[in-house]
Amino acid sequence: MSTLRNLAEEHTRLRPADIDHLHRIAGDWQLLSDLSFADLLLWVPVDGDGAFLCVAQVRPTTAPTAYLDDQVGRIVGGPEVAHLEVAHRQGRIWREGDPVWYGDVPARHEAIPVRLRTTDGEAGEVIAVVGRDTNLSTARTPSQLELNYLTTADDLAQMIADGTFPPPRHPGETTSAPRVGDGLVRLDAGGKVTYASPNAQSAYRRLGYASHLVGEDLAALHRRLASDPLEGTDAANGILAALRGEAPPRREIDARGATMLTRALPLMPAGVPIGALVLVRDITEVRRRDRALITKDATIREIHHRVKNNLQTVAALLRLQARRVSMPEARVALEESVRRVASIALVHETLSMSSDEAVEFDGIVDRVASAATEVAATEATVGMRREGSFGVLPAEVATSLVMVLNELLLNAVEHGFPPAAETPGVPTGPGTPAPAAAGPPAPGTAMAEAAGPVEPEVVLSAHRFRKMLHVSVTDNGRGLPPDFDAERSGNLGLQIVRALVTGELRGTIELRDGAKGGTEATLVVPLVRDAPEGRPAG
Repeated sequence: MSTLRNLAEEHTRLRPADIDHLHRIAGDWQLLSDLSFADLLLWVPVDGDGAFLCVAQVRPTTAPTAYLDDQVGRIVGGPEVAHLEVAHRQGRIWREGDPVWYGDVPARHEAIPVRLRTTDGEAGEVIAVVGRDTNLSTARTPSQLELNYLTTADDLAQMIADGTFPPPRHPGETTSAPRVGDGLVRLDAGGKVTYASPNAQSAYRRLGYASHLVGEDLAALHRRLASDPLEGTDAANGILAALRGEAPPRREIDARGATMLTRALPLMPAGVPIGALVLVRDITEVRRRDRALITKDATIREIHHRVKNNLQTVAALLRLQARRVSMPEARVALEESVRRVASIALVHETLSMSSDEAVEFDGIVDRVASAATEVAATEATVGMRREGSFGVLPAEVATSLVMVLNELLLNAVEHGFPPAAETPGVPTGPGTPAPAAAGPPAPGTAMAEAAGPVEPEVVLSAHRFRKMLHVSVTDNGRGLPPDFDAERSGNLGLQIVRALVTGELRGTIELRDGAKGGTEATLVVPLVRDAPEGRPAG
């Protein structure tokens, strides 16, 4: 289904500012729908033929819907949109007419013109119409709550027609809470409570106020209830700002171990301040869970920090041991272990600074690649280049993948470009052997003159496709020997790589000759992990 913007741009001549205003209405009109006990449909006139196009729809959570089918994208004209045409042409709210039927559902039509105020604060032209359609099948004598809801809804509807609703959204705020059903308080022009819904009364009772709210000065009450005087003053100032016609940001009040979120909205039908609407929601349990998550996150980060420190200690001990070993083979093995442990420590260092169990992997792999060129036993100056991005990876993927790439990059540098005096037949490429015949063309030959000088280089590339991570490590070194068999290779680095890729990462790896010479190792790793039995994947 096309979005509001797509539909408006395709079928109308509305300006970008007009469409942005319609987006603000659609982002905040659940409030009006719930107060009205009615479906709201946003209609825009279609150029040239007197028809209207529905670009957005919202159903009430406080009453049954009038429409079982989605109306977005529907274009209607003729007598069916006569009420929309009146509201659009005359710029007034239309409430006349008899009930209409949608199948077996009787409904009452209303039409509210939508204006966007000009930069100098004047009411602009009508750019759209909000249809307010109420399901009448459950009509009954309204209660006090319903009467207050409907009265407030009419005030907000007039503010839409005036261009003063919805108010500007403050940075970082969402539109999900609080809602009408969470708790509603209506104030008169002096800031006194004229009505409080049962849920609102219960929310204030949690804060320690046991009396009825009607007749109370709400701003003064917030000052008295708040545990923190500054917090209470901010909440009170928000109420006073709404009474002046402003739209303050949402506030939280803490008292007696409970927390309440408040949102104050000015009521200014026809530009006359008549009071304010205050929506409240008890978020005590939400904040308790937030504090528990913050504590848990801090604990997890501390664990990663300590693991990183322990791994660095292990690496330091292995490095000391390597210096005391006289056998060259043993020293090399210990130094390789130091690099493997250090690569894992990089992941835990990154996780210790993150708020979740995921890491930006590009920075980690760049550090590993840089270290590979610095410590590799080769006489050549090997360039290292990364193409593409790994993005954010889960910790369990990152830890194994960094070890795999550490082995592949290090072996690509050491064995793809070995020292000139190295005996032919030692491994080449990512942990693989190569014969002397696989070396570069002899100087002075026609092949060498045609090829020209080639700078030693290792390229690491990564991209995502269909929830799979595709990685390749390619060098322009000596390449693979004809009899190379990855399954039977006795190289420890290659055994580690294959075990991690097929085991921990549940992926595949392939080693082959590069298209332009050298060696290419390709990995395919699933990014969506198989969940343990009884738990969701993710």
